[in-house]
Amino acid sequence: MDNPSMIQRSLQHVWHPCTQMKLHESLPLIPISRAEGVWLHDFEGRRYLDGISSWWVNLFGHGHPHIKAALVAQLDQLDHVMLAGFTHQPVVELSEKLAQLTGLGHAFYGSDGASATEIALKMSAHYWRNTGRPEKCRFVGLAGGYHGETVGALAVTDIALFREAYAPLVRLAATVPSPDARVAQPGESSVDVAKRAASALEAWLQQHHASTAALIVEPLVQCAAGMAMHDASYLRQVRALCDRHEVHLVVDEIATGFGRTGTMFAHQQAGIRPDFICLSKGLTGGTLPLSAVLTTDTVYQAFYDDDVARGFLHSHSYTGNPLACRAALATLELFEQNEVLAHNVTLAHTISQAFAPLSTHARIKNARQLGMIWAWDVATTLPHFSRRYHQHALAHGVLLRPIGNTIYAMPPYVMNEDTAGHLARGALAALEATLAEENAHG
Repeated sequence: MDNPSMIQRSLQHVWHPCTQMKLHESLPLIPISRAEGVWLHDFEGRRYLDGISSWWVNLFGHGHPHIKAALVAQLDQLDHVMLAGFTHQPVVELSEKLAQLTGLGHAFYGSDGASATEIALKMSAHYWRNTGRPEKCRFVGLAGGYHGETVGALAVTDIALFREAYAPLVRLAATVPSPDARVAQPGESSVDVAKRAASALEAWLQQHHASTAALIVEPLVQCAAGMAMHDASYLRQVRALCDRHEVHLVVDEIATGFGRTGTMFAHQQAGIRPDFICLSKGLTGGTLPLSAVLTTDTVYQAFYDDDVARGFLHSHSYTGNPLACRAALATLELFEQNEVLAHNVTLAHTISQAFAPLSTHARIKNARQLGMIWAWDVATTLPHFSRRYHQHALAHGVLLRPIGNTIYAMPPYVMNEDTAGHLARGALAALEATLAEENAHG
């Protein structure tokens, strides 16, 4: 199939996500023919380094042989069976493994991150109902928080662009200040910002805890808020506050989990245990859709009853799909076999060195890095900076999509010195090219 034909057919029949489709009148789609390792290949022989892990999901590169082999073997055994009334080996093994990794059990599965958010929120509110406190049915989140775009998830997503059109459908949660270290006042440290944000949460809970089911937090990094990073002390303070006021703590590790912040899960850097943890994205290494919510024995037991109505009556047709669960198991095996977390410490240093010219650029503010996440705020007034930068990055052979004026990179864990150099040079060249447009525009 030739490129123009595929582009036209896609525009005619595919409604692309997170996209104003009219933009593609001037910004052409890029048909991808194949992917291998860190590279995406188009039909014209060009390749693009996947600097954002294809929306933060691809941990070990595209087409990893270990995951592929596991999927082929599973396909020969069992492709799918409904999980209501049946079970199977991959879902049992994965649930056991996730319990070992998180300290939480009773894994409930969905297909994507937003589904995980919905599951956790429903479970929390239903828990309070089952324990005789149905008035605890509201939620609180952080300013700038993002937890998905289904109606329930939008209630705790504080990004107006995603939410305003659906305001009549949304039962809006409350928001409290973010511990984003970038809002530090003169003389304040990130620890000070965390303490100030926790104090605001404390004041809010003192007034509203009786009607609040849960607080939901993206631990250490609020990704869609422009990679807003905060000190781990904030998580310790909110854990104590939730305990004191009898409010569940939900940690959304959909983007931050599976080594992305340096530990297997971000909240572990604070030494806490949440009441619910939401997982997705990297869970299958970027191969198949899967999400999971894990919770405590206490929550689980509140649903365990002869009365069907007290059960958690939530389902997805592909809940616990064997292929997706097998891909997740293969992904977790790679962590164990290759000592990935230790390897990433060295790899992150290599990548940071490559990014040094970008981090010290005169137009960059708040250069920051945590684990395998890098971010830079650009001082610019250029309209549509993100869109322009993205196009220039592609022209230099890298896939990077800024969030507003924040450039970020979340590359796969299989980078090396050469690919790190390619990514860093492309990121810097794209910035220079975009700023040149600003000069022409101004």
